[in-house]
Amino acid sequence: MTLIDHLRELRGRMFKSVIAIVIGFCIAWWQYDWLFDILIQPFTDSVHHLAVEKGIKSTPFVSGVANAFLLQTKICLVAAIVLTSPVWLYQIWAFVLPGLHSNERKWTMIFVGVAGPLFASGVLLGYYVLPKGLEILIGFTPGQIDSLVDVNSYISFTLRVLLVFGVAFEIPLFVVLLNLAGVVSGKQLGRWRAYIVFATFVFAAVATPSTDPITMLFLALPMTVLFMVSEVIARFVDYRRGRGDDEPGFDEFDDDEISTLNLRHDPSDELPGRLDDD
Repeated sequence: MTLIDHLRELRGRMFKSVIAIVIGFCIAWWQYDWLFDILIQPFTDSVHHLAVEKGIKSTPFVSGVANAFLLQTKICLVAAIVLTSPVWLYQIWAFVLPGLHSNERKWTMIFVGVAGPLFASGVLLGYYVLPKGLEILIGFTPGQIDSLVDVNSYISFTLRVLLVFGVAFEIPLFVVLLNLAGVVSGKQLGRWRAYIVFATFVFAAVATPSTDPITMLFLALPMTVLFMVSEVIARFVDYRRGRGDDEPGFDEFDDDEISTLNLRHDPSDELPGRLDDD
């Protein structure tokens, strides 16, 4: 395919993803009350625990005229992205699919079956960890002061945590995709393992907005385990493709050295009597 054809293909995949997200947005708008109750529940649980343990009171509020509308729009948009994750993840896979071997295209359904649950598992883990992070942050409030929490800020904080956990769980899957496309090999992942694990903990520390070590570890440890699994899968794929450790290397050859192989086929060599140039 030419570059223009690739861009047309990318445009079509993005259009289908946007249509799916719009449909998911309409569904989320219809079920907004239920979604809001789910998102506010971690705050309610953490505030109740702090009130019992430390006597700290915290009350959510919404300021401004249009902020309630913006709040609902934000929640429904993120819910639509999570709800339609199998669709747009499949579109990403379908864009990479032509670069794979024909016997690997059967993995499409496996990809769809794994990508969605991985994203949902990350979101659920973030939802489980969220009250612990909120307790740490709100717990710094002195006992004689009531904490007023802007709901828009809280929802932005919550959605960021959930999306970071969900996207982070997809990173090992994209590592496998890069391996299938021939960009990285399992041997390279093994050489880079220590650096990748270190980068994973740095990413978890930077990406989690709560800045507490508990949330960071809850994100970094599963990501590390998933990366180890992706390395094993990459090595297995390399073995099936014949790209193992016994693959011949060409590092000892000079880039400007002329090859001794003559792959050009001259039809005149097959003639019974070849005439000279003169």
